[in-house]
Amino acid sequence: MSDLSKKRTGRGAMCAYGMADIYGGGAFVVISTFFTVFLTKALGMPTALAGTIPLVGKIWDAITDPIMGNIVDRTRSRFGAKRFYILLGSIISALTFACLWLEFTGGSLMQQYVFYMFMYILFSTGFTIVMVPYNALLPDMVEDYQTRGRFTGIRMIFSSLGAIIAGLIPTIMIQNNTDPHQYFIVALLFAVIFLVAILITFFGTWEKSHEPKKEPFGRSMAQSFTVFRNKTYLIFIAIFLCGQGAADFVTGMAVFYVDDVLNAYGGGNFTILMGVILAAQFLGMFIMNPLMNRTDKTMPIKIGFPVRIVATLVLLFFSYEGVNFVIILVLSFIIGLGMAASSVSIYAILADMPDVDELIYGKHRPGVCSSMATFVRKIATGLSSAIIGVLMAFVGYNEVLANEGLRQAASTQHGIALIYVIVPVILMVLTLILTWRFPLGKQEFEIVKQELARRRGEAEGEATPEERRVCEKVTGLPYERLWNNGLGAGDAVDVPTEG
Repeated sequence: MSDLSKKRTGRGAMCAYGMADIYGGGAFVVISTFFTVFLTKALGMPTALAGTIPLVGKIWDAITDPIMGNIVDRTRSRFGAKRFYILLGSIISALTFACLWLEFTGGSLMQQYVFYMFMYILFSTGFTIVMVPYNALLPDMVEDYQTRGRFTGIRMIFSSLGAIIAGLIPTIMIQNNTDPHQYFIVALLFAVIFLVAILITFFGTWEKSHEPKKEPFGRSMAQSFTVFRNKTYLIFIAIFLCGQGAADFVTGMAVFYVDDVLNAYGGGNFTILMGVILAAQFLGMFIMNPLMNRTDKTMPIKIGFPVRIVATLVLLFFSYEGVNFVIILVLSFIIGLGMAASSVSIYAILADMPDVDELIYGKHRPGVCSSMATFVRKIATGLSSAIIGVLMAFVGYNEVLANEGLRQAASTQHGIALIYVIVPVILMVLTLILTWRFPLGKQEFEIVKQELARRRGEAEGEATPEERRVCEKVTGLPYERLWNNGLGAGDAVDVPTEG
């Protein structure tokens, strides 16, 4: 291996690549944990209304994510198409995150709702500009299955580090969760942290250049949704939605669970709880990464989620005021270890999705594959926020009592505990079922890469019957229908060159 190759696959390169996920992993921890609390406890907005704001933002993402994916695949830049947008998005993301936490109390409830909905849309657009090209970057940095796994493992460590920072700093700085000014100070600090982290990734990464798409933009947009004809990608998206949704429910309900069920928000208890969960996630990365590298990319979920399900269900027996908080911390630590499993598996799998997509359509489309995955990630967050708001209203959550710092009714407390436990368990069970059905392991990946080499004219020979069967298994299509499937037989295939 040359010195350049070693440098490009060394720890320094992996760390530079992973830094941007301090933003990717941290921004939504802050939002999932505190945005609904900010709107309800600090501003007095009804929970059912506050919970719909992230969901409205996801409807916007249904437009912007595919657009961004197509823009990335159609761009040529001396920095590399993806790195160019990572640079541009670094500034936009920092500004829009800070604006999301501005205090608006001068108008009616509906004016307030529209203001924060608009701010959320701006933030979501900034997130798209960074994360769609970032999620598409790794396939154009390294080719090897295991090397991609190692890069993703380091990325997830930084993502977990971002989650720890995002989970602990607000709990330390926000001493009074009814004071909107404290939320904004936290937002300014994180805007700077996210800006620096994204810029480090820009300066420390590289990418292979590809000929940009040449077909009309409207046609290219319509083709974006063809990724869902890919059997492997479709199962991956379902795993992504359920697995990350289970984590979003933990972070989204944690404040309500500790404050309203356990009555233990004060005295630093919530900070300790979040610290335990996030530290366990961080430690879990070091456990799950070697496990994944020695087996396959779904194994962390297959081992981590059953343990997490048991620990989550046990919480039901200790969800009351005055409980020994050490028990809650021990169970939360086990839950945090299990949460690391989904992040490690999901983002490692994502790096391989453009290869299966290319086998079907004969086109290199990492931007499109990434944009749809980013869209689903946001959908998971938006749905969890909306469902939390609706379920909280269903169990009788009173935002007036919350704004005045008073206790909720006993029936409401019990309902909050059920939401905190049962919904994540359901999502984890679905994730496990989907993971066992996922068809792309290391052996299958190598066969896909070999078949791609044949299709590009880089390798000779014909596929064996077993290789044909694997190609059909991972794509869900007959072998004869692979390559340029439905995207136009006359479209040229992008030829990568070193950039």
